[in-house]
This record gives sequence, C-alpha cells and structure tokens, in this order.
Amino acid sequence: MKLYELTYLISPGLSEEGLKSLGEKINSLIQKEGGVLNEVNLPIKKGLVYPIKKNKETFLASLNFYLEPGRLENLEKELKTEKKILRYLILAKKPPTKILVGGKPRKVIKPKPKVKVELKEIEKKLEEILGE
Repeated sequence: MKLYELTYLISPGLSEEGLKSLGEKINSLIQKEGGVLNEVNLPIKKGLVYPIKKNKETFLASLNFYLEPGRLENLEKELKTEKKILRYLILAKKPPTKILVGGKPRKVIKPKPKVKVELKEIEKKLEEILGE
C-alpha cells in the first residue's frame, strides 16, 4: 500500500451537515476500495484568487490515506462524478521516517528482511562448533 494525500475544494453553498456527509462519503469511498485512512483535516473556508465555476470562495479539505496503486483509478472515477467537489488533487507521498512520541521525534524501526538458511549450512556450522 502506498501513502496518498487527497486535497479537494468543496462548493461554498454546502451547510455544515452537507460538509460532514460529503466527508463521510469520501471516507467510505476510500474504505470501499480497500484503503486505510491515516489523517483527516476538517474543511476550512478559503477565498479563491480566481473564480472556479463562478465561486469566489470555497471549502478546502484534505486527508491522508493508504491505498493499493491499482485501486486509485476507481477512486478518481468516483471523485469526478461528485458534483459538490469543484477540484481535487491526489498526491503520492513518502511514508514518514520519524514519528512524534511525547513531542520528541523517534525513528521508525523497519524490520530487517529474514534471510533463509539452508539446513545443510546449519549442519556444517554445528559440526564446526562441536568439532566433529
């Protein structure tokens, strides 16, 4: 699974309940595709530099999620059909290398790959050690 960030602009005519239901719908779309939500940021009202579909203001929302790359296309199709979303952008991100624990950054410990050893090699080492 890869880490992605979805940032999207929502039509300013939506009420708070409409924003919540749209957020829940997008979260369920991601989970339906087998994704795992990582971080969800609440929508913030922003002014636009240029109008999008005759709107000068919009709500900006973003979230991070893990998803298989092959399933991203299905998610994009669903996002395109949603009329309340003015624009969206999906970025592939690098997984975090440090985690904040108690305010202090800690490195993420990656498990070492297991090396398979043949039975014959183990027997040779045992014979060397035992001196037989």
